[in-house]
Amino acid sequence: MEVVKGIDLARYMGRWYEIASFPSRFQPKNGTNTRATYTLKDDGTVNVLNETWSDGKRGFIEGTAYKADPKSDEAKLKVRFYVPPFLPVFPVTGDYWVLYLDDDYQYALIGQPSRNYLWILCRQNHLDEETYNKLVEKAKEEGYDVTKLKKTTHTNPPPETEDAPADTKGVWWLKSILGR
Repeated sequence: MEVVKGIDLARYMGRWYEIASFPSRFQPKNGTNTRATYTLKDDGTVNVLNETWSDGKRGFIEGTAYKADPKSDEAKLKVRFYVPPFLPVFPVTGDYWVLYLDDDYQYALIGQPSRNYLWILCRQNHLDEETYNKLVEKAKEEGYDVTKLKKTTHTNPPPETEDAPADTKGVWWLKSILGR
């Protein structure tokens, strides 16, 4: 699988909106306004904050990303989350491979070697159809079954974290694992 080489991690940091993805058990089925915020840490690892809104409440999980092979110039990262998030006991690690990234770092195609997960990300919460179709075609060329892609619903303007009621039940991670 071809991945991006020579990624500038500092430029990649910031907020990315999920435009489309393969549905997974790690995200609520009715999630909207799904996004990820990446922050580079002093040790070279990346803080990952994934957020989604479900039934009007904000659910989130934080993790860490790091280069799979620090000596390689390929954009192959590992992402680790701990579940349950309030009692970090069980590490869950996955692959995060940047398959395509435009020159301006405005949109990206993210996948992993098993081809079970795929994300189309953008700096804005919308993406024009031409660019979207280009990314879908790239995924298809890499062997993904793009019929599984589901577009993510977003509101305008996107919600702000500070204004959102939290999922106070503390079971978003569990609902995500169960696929609800």
